[in-house]
Parts: sequence; structure tokens; C-alpha cells
Amino acid sequence: MADITPELVRALVAEQFPRWRDLPVRPVARQGWDNRTFRLGDELVVRLPSGEGYVAAVAKEDRCLPRLAGHLPLAVPVPVATGRPAAAYPFPWSVRRWLPGVTVEAATGIDRTRLARDLGAFLTALRRAPTGPGPASGAHSHHRGCHPGVYGHQVEQALERLGGAVDAASCRRIWAEAVRSAWSGAPTWCHGDVAVGNLLTTDGTLSAVIDFGCCSVGDPACDLVMAWTFFTAEERPVFREAVGLPSDTWRRARGWALWKALVTMAGLSSPDQRGVQRRVLPHVLADPVTG
Repeated sequence: MADITPELVRALVAEQFPRWRDLPVRPVARQGWDNRTFRLGDELVVRLPSGEGYVAAVAKEDRCLPRLAGHLPLAVPVPVATGRPAAAYPFPWSVRRWLPGVTVEAATGIDRTRLARDLGAFLTALRRAPTGPGPASGAHSHHRGCHPGVYGHQVEQALERLGGAVDAASCRRIWAEAVRSAWSGAPTWCHGDVAVGNLLTTDGTLSAVIDFGCCSVGDPACDLVMAWTFFTAEERPVFREAVGLPSDTWRRARGWALWKALVTMAGLSSPDQRGVQRRVLPHVLADPVTG
């Protein structure tokens, strides 16, 4: 497949949406792993899957985002158009409304305690949104929303590869606690990738949530990993209270955080850029967030 460049995006837009052919195209400053994203003029954004494994998200987001938007307290992407596969690019792609803001990853001056409360409130509203007929968790969501045990083989493989570089006994104990329970309520909406790059802030306050490519209907535990990947020991209880989920859900959430840290550190997943997951792992091992 050809590199996803501004020139490629201009050609696709000119061919399929000639009304926008004169709008400038420029890449966004911080690119995600699953998609390449480009501004199209001042009000639109073009997102193109970076590989075949992310293609299913295009139609899913087009279908689900308009249904979810009216039930959520924060802005989410609004689909405008869907591009077709072409000779130069073999996958469907999407055009959305541009959402202003700075990602939590890049923002300064954030009120972190308020962010914990606001994110918890958003996730609560997401769980309460009508689910029918939402997509049941599975391969299309990279198993977010499924039971974390689906990745048990990867956890063991990562521990074997990492050897003495991690406290394997503690990791196995935490993983065993994570897979001991299962979601007993009705399946709920899950975002699937609640991370600092998918949360937008305006004036230091959470204002939008983007990238619903891993969304599904299932177990919401996967959406709680920010407790360890971003929040401090003082902020985690605030997030936990705002989310309003029981301790067994938090044990599965801890398992999700553990899995991500281990497979990334072991090189089984996307690379551990800037050593983020290596810094996360001690927090996962130290704090169950269930008290």
C-alpha cells in the first residue's frame, strides 16, 4: 500500500468529493497508531485506516456515533462522508467534523481532579446509552469489552519473554484476580481506547472524546485503564467514585492495564514509545484501586 501522505489525501478528496477539492490538506500534529489523520480546511478532518485490521472501524463509527452523540455529555466525532477504496488506497476512509481542542497528552494546566470526575461522568453516561442493536465485543473491537482472559496467552508469553525484568509472581497474582470474575450486568457501551491521545481539552477542561474505532457493547472494565496510565494515587479514588463500578470490575480493569503494559514492554504489541508502559507497570502492581 502507498504511504498515506497529504498528496494522497488531496487526490482522494478531489476524485470522490470534488466540492472539497480546493480545501487545504495538512496532517495533524499527533498521529494515532490505527489511523492517519489530516485536516481538510478548517472544519473537516479526514481519517484513513493505517492497515486492514482497522478497516472495520470506519463503518462501525459511521453507524454508531450518530446514535451515541445525543446521550453523551461531551462532543464526539460527527461523520460527514465516507470515502471508497481506490487504486491508490485500498480501504474505505472517513470525513468528520473537526473537533477543536488539545489532547490530554499535549495539554498543560489541566485540572486533573476535575478531569477524573468529568471522565468518570462521561463513561457513566456511555454505559447508560441505549445499546440495541450495538455491536457485541469481539475481533472488530480488538476484544475490548470482552473478558480480559481472551489475552491470557499473551500475558504468559510476555512474562516468559521479560524474565527477571518484571516481578512475574506479582503479575501472575494480579492477572489471576482479574480473570476470576466476569461482568454480570447487561452489556454496556465501551469506548475501548480511553487514552490521553483520545481525550480533548479546551481551556484545561475535558471537552470531547474521539476515536471510537474499538467501541463495542460488552464489559466496561476495559475503559478504566486511565486510572493507572494517567491518574496519580490521589486522583484514582476520585476517578473510581465518579465511574461508580464495583470492585470486581476494577480487578478486571487492572488486568487490562497489566496486559497492555506487559505485551508492549515485551514487544508483542505496538512499541513502548518513550517508555510509557514501563513507567505504568509499577502503578499497576502497587495500586488495585478497589478500596
